[in-house]
Amino acid sequence: MKRITILDTTLRDGEQAPGNSMTLFQKVELALMLENAGVDCIELGFPASSKTDYEASKFISSKLNKTNYATFSRANINDIKLAIESGGVSERHTVQIVATGSDLHLKNKRKITREQGLIEVKNSVSFANQNGIKNIALGIEDASRADLSYMKLMIDEGIKSGANQIIVADTTGFATPTSFSKLIKMIRSWLLPNIKLSTHCHNDLGLALPNALAGIESGADEVQVTLGGIGERAGNTSLEELAAILYYKKNDYEMFTNIQIEKLYGIYNLLRKFIQLEEPRNKPIFGKYTFSTAAGIHQQGMILDPNTYEYVKPEHFSRERSMFISRYSGRNIIKYALSTLDISLDSKKIDELYFECIEKKSANYFDNFQNLIEILKNEIKIPKQNIQ
Repeated sequence: MKRITILDTTLRDGEQAPGNSMTLFQKVELALMLENAGVDCIELGFPASSKTDYEASKFISSKLNKTNYATFSRANINDIKLAIESGGVSERHTVQIVATGSDLHLKNKRKITREQGLIEVKNSVSFANQNGIKNIALGIEDASRADLSYMKLMIDEGIKSGANQIIVADTTGFATPTSFSKLIKMIRSWLLPNIKLSTHCHNDLGLALPNALAGIESGADEVQVTLGGIGERAGNTSLEELAAILYYKKNDYEMFTNIQIEKLYGIYNLLRKFIQLEEPRNKPIFGKYTFSTAAGIHQQGMILDPNTYEYVKPEHFSRERSMFISRYSGRNIIKYALSTLDISLDSKKIDELYFECIEKKSANYFDNFQNLIEILKNEIKIPKQNIQ
């Protein structure tokens, strides 16, 4: 069974999205918690982007105890110089060098030729290698829209110059699982087994997670993720969703991670607090109501056996299941609530309580199970002999 490594880029790609700015000490706290949760590598930041990112990368790297860490650089000497200064020359430090993959980016953003792009790769990777960096990752920006023949030249140049990892970035969320699988298989066929292959997928079409899964099925060794899927535009591959799938479906994929999934929800709530992120209602794993139900049919099943409607277990993520009361709830929820009070009533009284406590309420009435119990306590004003 293959272990998939996880690089978390919450502190870099996650933070660079609007509204996600964090202080240095907030980043340190998150980084240490991610380390404790089993993340293999934490991307610290983009040192050349600002003095703040430079100092943050330097400080956070000094606080991590065992986890590997990465810095982000463009394919130019000054970026890499600052990355090495901030992250240090360490076997735990991966210098990520992002090269321009697609002609669209070369012409319209960079305004350089393919030949100039190859020279950038050679010079920047060689500089990192000559300055003692053992882990050099060449990232191909917009790889899913790049010309394959040019991308092969770029990858060959990068490896010849000292890179030992390739990052395939679906920068705009352009790829589909089918196309991304073909791309990863092709790139894997170009590489020797000792060259690590990573995916970096964006979620513009909601395909970041399916694309990442297609990537590891097709030969990728690592997935770059963010906590809660935060990041540029629609975000990145979600750490908790990927970890959950490889926890529940590891036999299907014959792959696993070292992520301790029970620790993720606490880190996510801290992240939400730091960046003032609203709590989503229905997000997988972390949604407010992900482990809740308000439908009578589902509640009846959950009361008898939670497995009827609960494949993903709340306790695996340090969460709790709950039942909410709505106009879709049925009489079984009344019976169940009464059973928690050791009360048994006849069907006529159950009908009366259902009418008073649920049906009579407005269509918008929505409350939790514990409140139903309190309401029932107030409603039950009958002689003891009528309690069966």
